[in-house]
Amino acid sequence: MLCRPASDAASRAAHHAIRHAVFVEEQGVFTLSDLDAHDARDDVIHVLALYDGCPAGTVRLHPTGPGEWLGDRLAVLPEFRSASIGGPLVRFAVATASARGGRVMHAHVQVANERFFHRLGWSTAGEVETYVGQPHVPMSIALSPVCTWLTGPEPASA
Repeated sequence: MLCRPASDAASRAAHHAIRHAVFVEEQGVFTLSDLDAHDARDDVIHVLALYDGCPAGTVRLHPTGPGEWLGDRLAVLPEFRSASIGGPLVRFAVATASARGGRVMHAHVQVANERFFHRLGWSTAGEVETYVGQPHVPMSIALSPVCTWLTGPEPASA
């Protein structure tokens, strides 16, 4: 299993095809398309999970403010749900946001997936709310600083 940013046209098309299959066709969360204005932003990271070389899952993440990130559009195709794709996708998103200076990551999680996120270290951050017309739980996770041997030391304060 491999998670990586969908940085070329083919991987981006696979990313969007998985989201469409899950959120439009399977779950009916969106009527025609789940694409929105965030998909066109330069700072949005579209992630694709491959299982034995086959596109299997996705997640999207982007900054929402200084040190804050949002993860959304986590989707795994039904035929790969028993292959433990979701956890690595979430961990990849968290590590990616952290590596880009994030201090906290937020998500709106479908109610049925709240326990899954708890097992990954996330905390419930409020009451059930309506998000994209469906009940979701707001959740968050504190992001750990990246090792300085990867990023270099933080600049000294003046």
